[in-house]
Amino acid sequence: MPSEIASLWQRTEEAGFLAQRFLCDSTTTFHLSALGRGTTLGAAREKFAGQNVVVRTGTQLATALTLLELDGVAARIVLCTPDLSQEHLSSAIATTEATVLVSDELLPELTSTGLTQIKCHGPTVVGQNVDRIAGCETEWALFTSGTTGAPKIVIHRLANLTAAIGQAGTASRNDVWSTFYDIRRYGGLQILLRALIGGGSMVLSSATEPAGDFLARAAAMGVTFLSGTPTHWRRALLSPAAASISPRNVRLSGEVADQAILDKLRATYKHSRVCHAFASTEAGVAFEVDDGLAGFPASWIGQSRAGVELQVTDGTLRIRSPRTACRFLGHDTDSLKDADGFVDTKDLVVLQDGRYHFIGRADGVINVGGLKVHPEEVETIVNRHPRVQMSLVRAKRSPIIGSVVTVDVVLNADPANTGGTDVRTLESEIIMSCRQAMAAYKVPAAVRVVPALQVSAAGKLIRPSSNA
Repeated sequence: MPSEIASLWQRTEEAGFLAQRFLCDSTTTFHLSALGRGTTLGAAREKFAGQNVVVRTGTQLATALTLLELDGVAARIVLCTPDLSQEHLSSAIATTEATVLVSDELLPELTSTGLTQIKCHGPTVVGQNVDRIAGCETEWALFTSGTTGAPKIVIHRLANLTAAIGQAGTASRNDVWSTFYDIRRYGGLQILLRALIGGGSMVLSSATEPAGDFLARAAAMGVTFLSGTPTHWRRALLSPAAASISPRNVRLSGEVADQAILDKLRATYKHSRVCHAFASTEAGVAFEVDDGLAGFPASWIGQSRAGVELQVTDGTLRIRSPRTACRFLGHDTDSLKDADGFVDTKDLVVLQDGRYHFIGRADGVINVGGLKVHPEEVETIVNRHPRVQMSLVRAKRSPIIGSVVTVDVVLNADPANTGGTDVRTLESEIIMSCRQAMAAYKVPAAVRVVPALQVSAAGKLIRPSSNA
């Protein structure tokens, strides 16, 4: 079966198909028609045939072009995240049995490994005739996120990665996709693949680019699909540039999408389809919800929807799906699936009024006198306050009960809500709203107003490593 990406090149005879398509970042716009003249790889593509290739480039644009050319050629693509350490890179090279490294610069420390190092040309095309027909079914090795220590590596086939794209709605060649995510992570890679295979173009973000600048650039390029984590969106809505874009589709994933952020996005983008999705590197894309409500219908449990089955066991969501990764790579990893083929996401859900709502990770609870508090559950209540843009619940050690709950909040940019802020009044209002919605042990003992919250490279709130 030919690669979905490679099949794109088989349609180049269609008038203007590639001519109007592009990938761009903050400095360069690359028209895909340029690949008809040659390759951006620093060597003949035959050097990559049947090889296990590590891709470690400095820019998303260079990575996107390399992935586009290697699928169907390399036996395995190892996609490095931008923050992968040298130590973990060396380990990954051994684990994935890599034979070739594509990067922006040669790494002397790897010369003794026997690895062939090839310098990437980035968006520069090297003129040569290129056969774009897929010769093999490439494995995609992706790094998991949210782990401590060395990240795990999971193996996907392109068929797994793209299985959800057919259910993503009608796309057209005029679509311009974009995401706050980095495409070297699962969430961003999904959007890149949707753009490439769906026939659209892609505007790439940058970790160093201010949110306002990125949004202005997205508006100038006519972005029609924009995705990110709830944290990405909360930060974006603080920028006046958020009003400059008018995407047809707004998508959230990667964190709990509470009702407050969904309502804010629907109010800001009145003519957009606002949806939130659940996906993970291991389980793949499980579902999208576009009814404007947090959580997902309880009726979805036990059903097969587009081949995806959901199950709740011991309070955690489990998924069986053709979109799931094939396996973990390495001998010291846990089994990816149970005996029935389900992946335990370790994301906790609770049934309320006919819907399952996410309340956090199984390993992220705060212990308050032997009772469990899920930070995301408390944040959902805090974020409802009209003066709160985003919040982060923390544990504060208590000599009596082990820990108590505290919360840091970032205020929104609405002048009507921020002028003359009375912190004590704000604290009292937030605590009162929590008392009305949850058990006393979950109610924050203190509220602190902060200018910003720390966000990871994956666009998620950085939470304390231990909630004792």
